[in-house]
Amino acid sequence: MTRPRAHGSVRDIADAYLADLAVFDPDAAQAVGRDPDILVPDLTDDAFAARVDLARGTLDLLANLRPGWGAGGEALPDDRHDAVPDEVLRLALTERLAAEIALDDAGFTRSLLAPLATPVHLVRQVFDNLPRGTAEEIERVRRNLDAVPGAYADYLATLRAAADRGHVVARRQVLGVARQCESWVDRRFYDEVAGRDDRLTRAAERAAAATAELAARLKVELAPRADERNGVGRDRYAVTSSAFLGSRVDLDELYGWGWSELRRLSQRARELARAATGEQDVRAAAEILDGRAAGRVAVGELEEWLQGRLDAVTDAVDGVWFDIPPATRPVEARITSAAEGVMYYTAPDAGLTRPGRVWWTVAEGADSVATWREVSTVHHEGVPGHHLQHAVTHGLDTLHPWQRYVCHVHGYAEGWAHDAEQLAVDLGLVSGPDEELGVVLAQLWRACRIVIDLGLHLDLPVPRDNGLVDHEQWSIERGVDTLRHLAGVDLSTARFEVLRYLGWPGQALAFKVGARLWAQARDDARRREGGQFSLRDFHARALGLGPMGLGPLQTLLARS
Repeated sequence: MTRPRAHGSVRDIADAYLADLAVFDPDAAQAVGRDPDILVPDLTDDAFAARVDLARGTLDLLANLRPGWGAGGEALPDDRHDAVPDEVLRLALTERLAAEIALDDAGFTRSLLAPLATPVHLVRQVFDNLPRGTAEEIERVRRNLDAVPGAYADYLATLRAAADRGHVVARRQVLGVARQCESWVDRRFYDEVAGRDDRLTRAAERAAAATAELAARLKVELAPRADERNGVGRDRYAVTSSAFLGSRVDLDELYGWGWSELRRLSQRARELARAATGEQDVRAAAEILDGRAAGRVAVGELEEWLQGRLDAVTDAVDGVWFDIPPATRPVEARITSAAEGVMYYTAPDAGLTRPGRVWWTVAEGADSVATWREVSTVHHEGVPGHHLQHAVTHGLDTLHPWQRYVCHVHGYAEGWAHDAEQLAVDLGLVSGPDEELGVVLAQLWRACRIVIDLGLHLDLPVPRDNGLVDHEQWSIERGVDTLRHLAGVDLSTARFEVLRYLGWPGQALAFKVGARLWAQARDDARRREGGQFSLRDFHARALGLGPMGLGPLQTLLARS
């Protein structure tokens, strides 16, 4: 059992927490200045238990610590306490620890199987960023490949133990992850990791075999123990949504707001469709835009196009709307065949041995991509979205290393990135009605997420006379049809999305609800400061607080 050590100040407590966490968390190890040889995470049930035990003990220490005073009630010397940074750190760490404990208590953490960002995916993603340039680096890749079979066996045991405690996800989630594992093997992902290097071939074969074995065990052992349910119900959803957002919200108010956003954005999409093509029907306009040869990039040239766009946008905002530290400024565009239906971002490591990277997937069989659809994702994953936020955060040496490198809150990060899509329009980074239509369709997509996610998990009715979709009860098929009809999402991606919502109850709120907070905070500051308001200064203040739950962030931004 891991027990935190008592220390005198908030920062001392955070130091001890991070040091203890680094024993079994590679990201935490990098944050404290170590470069662990093995980046494949420890997925044993004991490791999950140790994390939550450490969280409980640390939360107790924080709860008994008065700001500016030691754990025993003694006043701290002036050089041991800075009230503002300590209060920010205390609020951020307290909220995250409580959320981690709540997720584990609800059985979510150790039973997680979903189409995206589960422990199964994190093992595979280790190899996205491992360099292979030198003999020493090649050997490190081999050792991490050798760790894959053990990690997957450990996680399977963790899943079994969770099922024994009554926590197992829906059958479709189990089978969905099994299919993804099979696709990584079929597409020879680990062969790509090995390349033509004989030193990696056998290890890659063992990793692929372990991935196939995990898929088989999920289907044979875990799927029969799962049921066919869709939603998780209001009680569990309240826990998971609060953890993903870092704040408690009125779920019924959000459901109504989601429908109002769908109506507003649908009207804006029709206006932009007419401006871009002369055709008011959005789906018809999208077909016209997709068919324009001048607006398409061949798949073989996509990485170059993406990199050019990222570089141009970075140049446009740096020193004008944001101040990006030179060390973390670079961002790379990469194409991957392993992910399905998603684009994602990986931040630079603590030692800055690699830059931030935007990873892109292309639909199987596609020979070109319509760029008007991709611009919103450039801004969401890159600049001024995820990369800019991480670039700024990593450059703030005033932040505690836990906040800079380890703290991740979906509502904070995805809210910032989704707000960045509209911010890109407002700052003139989006060109023409066709690209802005792509941004609005992405916003419609995120608004659909709100009503579909809440509707499925809470069994809420589709409002009568909503003017957008037929009045029927929510189902997987209704969710897929809504994404296709309102946001122009293709069938394969729409199915992936709905299954993702079912596997991560409440995570889908993070994008638009988080963006709503960021926009409200900016508007509030503009009203308070009037003619003295500076967008550049506001962004510096807001991002300077560092990653945290939306609740603490809202509290702190209201004070600034």
